[in-house]
Amino acid sequence: MTTYETLLIEIDSNVATLTINRPDKLNALNAQVIKDLSQALVEIEANKDIKALIITGAGEKAFVAGADIKELSTLNTQSGVELSKIGQSVFDQIENFSKPVIGLINGYALGGGSELALSCHMRIATENAIMGLPEVSLGLIPGYGGTQRMAALVGKGRAMEYILSGRQIKMDEAHKSGLVNHVYETKAYALEKSHKLLNKIVANGTLALSYAIKAVNASAPNKHGLEEEARLFGALCATNDFKEGTSAFLEKRKPEFTGT
Repeated sequence: MTTYETLLIEIDSNVATLTINRPDKLNALNAQVIKDLSQALVEIEANKDIKALIITGAGEKAFVAGADIKELSTLNTQSGVELSKIGQSVFDQIENFSKPVIGLINGYALGGGSELALSCHMRIATENAIMGLPEVSLGLIPGYGGTQRMAALVGKGRAMEYILSGRQIKMDEAHKSGLVNHVYETKAYALEKSHKLLNKIVANGTLALSYAIKAVNASAPNKHGLEEEARLFGALCATNDFKEGTSAFLEKRKPEFTGT
């Protein structure tokens, strides 16, 4: 397997574990992570010896804490749309992956981290995991498919609450709402249970699994919804509220939004 700057890949029997490896930054997504992730997914999907995939984050504190706010703060309308479409494309790779994918959510999975988890076929979490889409607190919206996938998973009303409030979601609520499939006490135990579930899954027909994923995804977010998300994400990158929201975050103060 290729060596990646921001990822670790381990193969245990026929299951690959892809770990986002920026623990000093709480595994925050940046341009390099997105690039590495896209290339690694192609490599893993092409490897016939690998039958399933687990995606997780390094350490115990975070799955992926979110996007790199310093990178986000430099966006304008055009670059915002482009970034949104790049993120959407990579997360589409995960959603449409021909092999079963579990997102093992450990610690914080906020913003882009939640969007990454939402793109996985199944989600298994640790008890200390926290999910949420807090982009509105930055004067933004989720831009990597989160507006579409959250609604598909938990329903429109609950998705509106989560996205408009930007609040953090603990795992007891996430489990009840259908946001995650299972919750376990520790990361080690969650990893063990993920392997057990995938071993049971991959014992079935490989082609049947691939076709089942395609069939279920036929009800997933459509192209129009994702394009509208990217357009609106880009439009917000030109607003004063976006500049204020990202500046306030980086300066560790409360933002003062003006609606402009």
